[in-house]
Amino acid sequence: MTKKLIGMAVAGSLIAFVGPLSAQENNSETYRQLNLFGDVFERVRADYVEEVSDENLIEAAINGMLTSLDPHSSYLSPKNFRDMQVQTRGEFGGLGIEVTMENGYVKVVSPIDETPASRAGLKPNDLITHLDEEPVQGLSLSEAVEKMRGKVGSDIKLMVRRDGQEPFEVTVTRAIIKIRSVRSRMEGDDIAYIRITSFSEQTASGMEKAINRLRGEAKVKLKGVILDLRNNPGGLLDQSVKVADAFLNQGEIVSTRSRRPDEGQRFNAKPGDITDGLPIVVLVNRGSASASEIVAGALQDHRRGIILGTRSFGKGSVQTIVPLSGHGAIRLTTARYYTPSGKSIQAKGIDPDIVVEQARLQKIDQPQRRREENLRGRLDNPENSGAGPDTPADDTPRPAAIGLTQDYQLSRALDLLRGIALYGARAEN
Repeated sequence: MTKKLIGMAVAGSLIAFVGPLSAQENNSETYRQLNLFGDVFERVRADYVEEVSDENLIEAAINGMLTSLDPHSSYLSPKNFRDMQVQTRGEFGGLGIEVTMENGYVKVVSPIDETPASRAGLKPNDLITHLDEEPVQGLSLSEAVEKMRGKVGSDIKLMVRRDGQEPFEVTVTRAIIKIRSVRSRMEGDDIAYIRITSFSEQTASGMEKAINRLRGEAKVKLKGVILDLRNNPGGLLDQSVKVADAFLNQGEIVSTRSRRPDEGQRFNAKPGDITDGLPIVVLVNRGSASASEIVAGALQDHRRGIILGTRSFGKGSVQTIVPLSGHGAIRLTTARYYTPSGKSIQAKGIDPDIVVEQARLQKIDQPQRRREENLRGRLDNPENSGAGPDTPADDTPRPAAIGLTQDYQLSRALDLLRGIALYGARAEN
């Protein structure tokens, strides 16, 4: 049984050999290389300074073969395979951080919301250079991840390099990480806010429940939906397809192309839009990877949503988890995926329709100036007789205050949706 997983990535190198060998020459060369491997294996068993188990040597050789292909292919020991299965179900132990390797260091793809890594202030693109004062360079990604795991409640010291700052040390306390992949709330009385932190097995159903709940709680007719995919490192392919499908009535969501043309797949939307056509703004940033990019790309190509934020991570490949009976599993890159328009976002990412960098909002004190209503002898407004300057003339509810959130990108998304709703209302009148 295999499972499609689209997670973290960095750009990798590709090596091509010119001039294909004939079948007979190819077989002969393969046997010669396998004999070479056997010779090295026997020499290590016999002469290495310390005794090493055959199992460790074979696992290391398999992992070396896979990791040489690209940054996403790897061998999963039985323990790591179990940990991965638990993680995709939404609960696991550790720091709560999605990572990959870059130039020999552990690179943060995204800290997961409300986890030790997030509370410690780790950010996307941080480079972890030391673990408990031991250098990371020389370790494989799986070895580094294993060192970051440990007893719940124990501490680990991370040395971190961040652009524009001196290296600094941060202490993170390990914990059981319970992933609630969907969070939701109302923004004011008229905008539904849905945040997806990862794509695990319950993401699509959780999102649909959240939208239905918010529509029931809304005091006025909803003006739009904000789908926040920032710092979402990805997850399960089928869940990203279901999330995109929830907002689309028809058309292709994503396609995958593998080495063999007949193994390509296309995923199409089924009729039915859970929001009944409400305007959607999708928030992305450079921590939005993989499954997040599939959703953003599908909604962008179908002009179903406006993508706002900064360019996404650029992970355009699919990994298949292949269990090995009694010996863990391998994670193998088996396909590239393409958005509905046929674009590959590998190492490019999704370009937002509206680029908005994250910034800090600060209210600026304005000089106190008198208004018309403050002038002695001013004319009264005949349509608003007896009403004060802040009292509406009728019972029409005022819109929620704009720009009060400390999240600048979210503020701009709220402005955009309310502007679309206002324009639409005026066009109807």
